[in-house]
Amino acid sequence: MYKKFTSGILTIGAVLSLCGCDYLRNRSVLDILTNPLAPVEADYKNINKEVAPAPLAKTSSIVVCRSHQCAPAKLSMSKEYIYNSLLQLFDNNNYQKALICQADSSAHTCLENYISIPLISGITPTNAYIDSVRITDVIIEAQSNKINLVLNYNLTYGGQTPECTPSKTILFAKNVNHILLEDSGYNCKMTTIGQSSIKTVFAIDYIDLDYGYIGGFYSIGISGPAYGGGSGYMLFRMPKNAYPLSPQLKAPKQERNTKTVAKSEKQATTEIGLPVANTEEAPAQGSVQIFPLNKQN
Repeated sequence: MYKKFTSGILTIGAVLSLCGCDYLRNRSVLDILTNPLAPVEADYKNINKEVAPAPLAKTSSIVVCRSHQCAPAKLSMSKEYIYNSLLQLFDNNNYQKALICQADSSAHTCLENYISIPLISGITPTNAYIDSVRITDVIIEAQSNKINLVLNYNLTYGGQTPECTPSKTILFAKNVNHILLEDSGYNCKMTTIGQSSIKTVFAIDYIDLDYGYIGGFYSIGISGPAYGGGSGYMLFRMPKNAYPLSPQLKAPKQERNTKTVAKSEKQATTEIGLPVANTEEAPAQGSVQIFPLNKQN
């Protein structure tokens, strides 16, 4: 009995020395005596503060680069021009994979080849990473200033790749200073308990039509058995630019081989025994040719 009491006192003393005053402030004597290592409500609140996403930064002016020149959109562009440019950019890159990176908001250059999201998976703190997204479908909504997208994010965490549903996303252009990409939330099976919901908001402030870059401030929140969130600045890097493609609308013109034409005319004269009309006055190839008939008395 004495040994058990002594070991309990030593355990409590060791815990108090390691945890400090915050430990005593958040726990009662009963909590310390029953299970001194069990987390309490205050611990969960601290965890939520650590993994909660920061507020989304507000974009002051959208910068658009075209013909290798960059300028604020509000000086010489309309929201319709930006909307049409983004539509062409996503349409050119439909069924393609766009790379995602953590970037510098001033220089618009990548700092990492991915974005990281702090989260708690079960009881384990870890990070989720997104390094690319596949554009599965681009849908134009009639009489509207938004684009419907279907995106598949490549998300990993703790060295694992969970199964995720496609993200139904809209790209909304309210005015030249307010362009938003957001989704209704998509699910990923990140734990054995159930699905975790992920919601993304992306405020665009940089569009490079020459190289297919889109930059902006993002906020990503995760809810469920795995929960957390993060925010920052990221870049979409697409393989194709935003300029219209050049489809072949006319069939290529077929050139007639002069040797083949001459040979066919010679064979016709030999076999039929009738003169052939002058090639300059002859009808086009494939039409009916009328031969003169000799009158018989």
